[in-house]
Amino acid sequence: MPADTRARQRTGTGLGLLLALVLGAVLLTALPDDGDRHDACGARTVSSWAPDAGLTDEFARYGNDAARTDDWTGGDGTHSVRLPDGRVLWLFSDTYLGRVYRPPNPAGESYAWRDTGAPLVRNSAVVMEDGRLLRTLPAPLFADPAPGRWRWPVAARVEPRTPGSSVQVVRVVLWTRATGAAPWIYGVPTATEVATLSLPDLRVEGIVRVLDQEGVRDPARRVLFGTAALTGDADWTYVFGGDDARAASRPASRAYVARVPRGRLADPSAWRYWDGTRWSIPSLMRPVLGDGGHKGVGSTFTVTRDRGTYVLFTMASGAEGLTAVTSYWACSPTGPWHGPGRDFSPPLPERRAGVAAYNPQLHPALGRLVLSYDVNWLDTNGIAAQANLSRNVSLYRPRFVTLRLGSG
Repeated sequence: MPADTRARQRTGTGLGLLLALVLGAVLLTALPDDGDRHDACGARTVSSWAPDAGLTDEFARYGNDAARTDDWTGGDGTHSVRLPDGRVLWLFSDTYLGRVYRPPNPAGESYAWRDTGAPLVRNSAVVMEDGRLLRTLPAPLFADPAPGRWRWPVAARVEPRTPGSSVQVVRVVLWTRATGAAPWIYGVPTATEVATLSLPDLRVEGIVRVLDQEGVRDPARRVLFGTAALTGDADWTYVFGGDDARAASRPASRAYVARVPRGRLADPSAWRYWDGTRWSIPSLMRPVLGDGGHKGVGSTFTVTRDRGTYVLFTMASGAEGLTAVTSYWACSPTGPWHGPGRDFSPPLPERRAGVAAYNPQLHPALGRLVLSYDVNWLDTNGIAAQANLSRNVSLYRPRFVTLRLGSG
């Protein structure tokens, strides 16, 4: 029985039995299902980490290859998904194409560089095979929905085209944003969408809108889903999202979670959102992490499950959020989430004001616990920011660390 079913008429001698059935259904819906609970759950935190030079260098090699001018040379919003044939599809948000030149740059610095007029597209996808990046799909892969609006890809999953189908497709969750004024210099959040890509050719078959947020008046309270997605034990896909409180200069954003039956990510009617007690409708959803102060997430974060424990990685709150990654842990996607744990600060290509790390993302497609983070030059002056990203191309590329978790 659906969670929102109510007994509207209770007559005759069957009243007691009917009421018992209704209460039973409500209780079953309110409690986390078997896929949410894990008896082996315990605290999991980062015990050690190390730079993954191999992966970082592979993206540098591919980005610096000047053989073509329509290839990826830098981007952010790094996500990945392993395809059934073993390839890995890497998805990016804002992306530079064009050509990269060897050092020195025009300022005489020993950095590879690009022209400030290099093409910039809103999203891209790069195919990796056997650990080597091979080609960039025609970019942008996901067309703008309208003038002044764009799509950023986030989490992606391979799933049946429909439940039980033998045909598999790639579902890519998309954030749509619109041009805005400060503090929304990176766009005003508008909606969550899901794109379907065919296999093995990775052709965009269609895009559906899953959750429209334009009716929420305060942009800082609009929730976009898809910063992370993972499969539970009970054939559900858990999709995490967050609001944009940090864009409005609040210390931390809040995290939310939805769940969808596998094979139905592109079906808006199949999505259910945690309301604090049960899986419900969008207007009732409540955060699973975030106290409105210093406990919470960045607008992008990532989640994995390790030994029965869910572990969430995000940039730290406050000033440390420009350089340090922290974590939380829970026994269920819905929490309660414990933390934050001890921070760690991965290396940056330049140690100077303006260079920041953001968007930590795990990549289970690689078969080990690898976390990427994006690097950017933060400046409200877009021309100045672009100039700095162009004089040193390593500033706008993902970098990687390998993690080890332990009890803590």
